[in-house]
Amino acid sequence: MTKRRIVVGVEGSGYARAALIWAFEEAALRDSIVEVVTAYAPTYVPAAPDLGYVPLDSYDLINEVERMQGEVIDSALEVAGHPEVEIVRTLTKGRAADTLLRAAKDADLLVVGNRGRGGFAGLRLGSVSQSIAHHSPCPLVIIHTGLDNED
Repeated sequence: MTKRRIVVGVEGSGYARAALIWAFEEAALRDSIVEVVTAYAPTYVPAAPDLGYVPLDSYDLINEVERMQGEVIDSALEVAGHPEVEIVRTLTKGRAADTLLRAAKDADLLVVGNRGRGGFAGLRLGSVSQSIAHHSPCPLVIIHTGLDNED
């Protein structure tokens, strides 16, 4: 039998951390794997006046994203406990909403925070949360934290 899977979108905000804490607690109850998914956007740099811009996936960028993801995981585990929960770490180049929807295919749950790092502080729902709410291939949990000024 395949183990259940909970996919959580993490981009470094307090909202994502709250979603991950919730997912760890839920995974302990459901005996599920938690797949932590972080999307990053490719960086483009000028190549030459004639060539325009070319993608640059610097080793440092990937290491930075991986480090950030690890810090959020460690911080959430410290609060939630449940060291027995199996964690799968996924870093993917691409748009956050598209990446999460692909990762959530065949998942039991998709979990995100109500807001992320971008957007306006007064919004109740971020653009990624809103987008995946309309297209999620599995049940979606959007964690509202009540954080006002969290980055």
